[in-house]
Amino acid sequence: MTPLAPLLEAFFTDRLLRQRRVSPHTVAAYRDTFRLLLRFAQAHLALSPANLQLSHLDASLISAFLDHLETERKNSARARNARLAAIRSFFQYLAFEEPAYSAMIQRVLAIPQKRFERPLVCFLTHDELMALLAAPDQHTWLGRRDHALLLLAVQTGLRVSELTALRRNSVVLDRGAHVRCHGKGRKERCTPLSHQVVRVMRAWLRESNSAPSDPLFPSLRGGAPSRDAVERLVAKYAALAGDNCPSLKSKRVTPHVLRHTTAIQLLQAGVERSVIALWLGHEQIETTQMYLDADLAMKEQALAKTAPPSVTLTRYKPPDALLAFLESL
Repeated sequence: MTPLAPLLEAFFTDRLLRQRRVSPHTVAAYRDTFRLLLRFAQAHLALSPANLQLSHLDASLISAFLDHLETERKNSARARNARLAAIRSFFQYLAFEEPAYSAMIQRVLAIPQKRFERPLVCFLTHDELMALLAAPDQHTWLGRRDHALLLLAVQTGLRVSELTALRRNSVVLDRGAHVRCHGKGRKERCTPLSHQVVRVMRAWLRESNSAPSDPLFPSLRGGAPSRDAVERLVAKYAALAGDNCPSLKSKRVTPHVLRHTTAIQLLQAGVERSVIALWLGHEQIETTQMYLDADLAMKEQALAKTAPPSVTLTRYKPPDALLAFLESL
């Protein structure tokens, strides 16, 4: 019998942290996956997680756990696949550490990802975007902070995790104004700022004499805002803006929708996909394909450039007298 606990601990400390040096976000995602899996195993096997053996995590238990995520916890197929990816990473590690369990490991690794529908990305039109940016009350400190955050998010297309991690010294407002962030995959990138954003950010930075390492958009307590706080902020102003722009009421506006809006604006401006991928910090250019699918205006422009087929309408005539008789019946 091979205890599970030492293997799982070595996977996190040795494989993920020491060898691969994964980001804290990856560690947190994997940790949450195994928390759920161990609690599921405890409920079904009547064993505490510390007493589980490696043989207990066979393909049947993993499959039952994935079904539990969808049926009991109401997770989407995308979330289910993310959990499976974390489990696969652990079992790929086990393939080298515990070759005696290779048959069991291969059966787990053979569990397929579930296919799911990919809806068109949601983005804001120009009128919807203007209504959203006008929603914060700029006569208050909180409104000015939120307006600056929304404007920076839309112009740069930063991920919500990148927005919350920004510090005052992340923004350079001199010649060649830009914002510098550490993005997904530990990649650092710089995104240029427009004159409008530079004016707003200069006014915002003058509001306090905080240290350069302090959060760019602090909470009321002075700390960096959480991801949930930014999501609530965007949803609140989208609801307020819906009074002046009714089309917003039919959309679920999130920080990622603002990121999609940035990409669509760049695409409509004629920016090449390779530049958009660099702007957004995408690993592959193909990722920007979803914005081409979502932009109906570009499809309509392509349709306008095509010549309509010249089809002459004629009445059908049977080629034979007998067929003509049958057609007349």
